[in-house]
Amino acid sequence: MKNNERTRKNIIIEKRASVSPIITISITLISIVMALIFVSVFLFAKGYHPVEIYQMMFTRAFISKYGLTETVIKAIPLMLAGLGISIAFRMLLWNIGAEGQIYMGAFAASGIALAFPDLPRIVLLPAMLLAGFVMGGLWALVAAIPRALWKVNETITTLMLNYIAILWVSYLVFGPWKDPQGFNFPLTREFSEGAAYPLLFGTRVHFGIIIALLVALVLYVVLNYTRWGYEIRVIGESESAARYAGMNVMRNILLVMFLSGGLAGMAGMGEVAGVAHRLQAGVSPGYGYTAIIVAWLGKLNPWVIVLIAFLFGGLTVGASAVQSVGLPAATSVMIQGAILFFVLGADIFMRYRISFNRKREEG
Repeated sequence: MKNNERTRKNIIIEKRASVSPIITISITLISIVMALIFVSVFLFAKGYHPVEIYQMMFTRAFISKYGLTETVIKAIPLMLAGLGISIAFRMLLWNIGAEGQIYMGAFAASGIALAFPDLPRIVLLPAMLLAGFVMGGLWALVAAIPRALWKVNETITTLMLNYIAILWVSYLVFGPWKDPQGFNFPLTREFSEGAAYPLLFGTRVHFGIIIALLVALVLYVVLNYTRWGYEIRVIGESESAARYAGMNVMRNILLVMFLSGGLAGMAGMGEVAGVAHRLQAGVSPGYGYTAIIVAWLGKLNPWVIVLIAFLFGGLTVGASAVQSVGLPAATSVMIQGAILFFVLGADIFMRYRISFNRKREEG
């Protein structure tokens, strides 16, 4: 009597020894397309043609001079905050507090601008930038110190500190810093001319874009070609191995979190010095949270983060266009969330190779 043979497919998952740029780019692009198709289902359900909506958003954000200018303006805080978050994430420090650090950076920079309005620009702007950086860094240290000393979860503490910072700024602009000539709006008096970033190319794009690109360059060099950058990578991969190698983990936690918060604080300074020219409620419309998505999609690479921030800035600007046809501006938030969901879900295809093996069984 012959045995019956059956064929069974086994799924084999193997970790890739290295991930090539071609695989990363290909899978990321496919994920973004899948996210847009996913959002299209909701657009169809609301009676809109997805291709027309996407075309409208792209044209508004990247084709017209005005739209491109606004895209760059929106991208600047996303670049700085995203770069700051990426440093912390490299060490597996979950800094979710960039939003609050942006607010505190804006608060400190505004304090300098309001206290010393007569200083020349060459002195006042660096002082504001330094104040924003230091205050954002100190705000991050509030969560970093208990994390370094007692292993307190920094995800919760940084998140909760956001609300404190936002309410603190609200208190100031509704109270002691409120402009008496501001028609009862929650904002400070306008800054002096010396406290405003220079504008570039005859547009509303301000000097903050130069600072953001310089920060990206410095971070790229530091993270890839210095000993400290090597320590950050090692600690992120294995804290115990880093301790065994003699690295000062506590010091690095404090330094990395301070730098992470400081860059977010610089983003807040850029908003008051380059866009609003005063401190006001809602100085950040969620840049700190969007920057988390930017950092993840950029794979913590400084130059890719700059590119992703630019694209997300365009997504925000494009959202204003779809309001003219009845869609809410929150459409861009939905697209951002879908892109993050699909890109993170596809991460397994970047890190692992999946194959099928046919195995014969006798029965």
